[in-house]
Amino acid sequence: DQYECIYSVVDYHAITTPFDAQEMPQTIFNAMATLMAIGLNPDNCSLVFQSDVKEHTELAWIMSCIAPLGQMERMTQFKEKSQQTTQDNINLGLLAYPALMAADILVYRAEAVPVGDDQIQHLELTRDLARKFNNAYGEFFPEPQPILSPTPRLMGLDGKAKMSKRLNNHISLFEEPEALKNKIMTAVTDENRKRRSDPGN
Repeated sequence: DQYECIYSVVDYHAITTPFDAQEMPQTIFNAMATLMAIGLNPDNCSLVFQSDVKEHTELAWIMSCIAPLGQMERMTQFKEKSQQTTQDNINLGLLAYPALMAADILVYRAEAVPVGDDQIQHLELTRDLARKFNNAYGEFFPEPQPILSPTPRLMGLDGKAKMSKRLNNHISLFEEPEALKNKIMTAVTDENRKRRSDPGN
């Protein structure tokens, strides 16, 4: 309610890792339906499919041409995903992912972005690229500020990594009640509290 909000289903990001081309259209549709089901109202915000707005990829190309290769290679997400897949699945799109993410933000000239603390590095890159662009071509893009929630990182069921579908470390909005209960019962909470009588942390 405080901002003019834009929510995007980032289907171009989804193809940087292996995917089923036949299932992708339904997956994209489901993602948008989920945003609406949890209460996002198109009367109060903008809901877009990334691939429907060609300026995302056009600006991503421009951003990739000013993004330093060394900085892109140091991005945490690229390093983590590269270690979790085979050499054949490490593609240029995965390396350029942060330039596309920067374009996703800058194309709307966003002033603020709600992020988890694991995305601060990507937002800093976005700010750097906006600054480089502005220095070369004149003031055009604002440098977007992060908005962190009181829970800046939601931990997954194992209590070690962030919640992630890719790591099967998440709770889906569409879990059946029994499956949901079983997942929650296995979630790691406080490793130092083995019994109810233990003080824990």
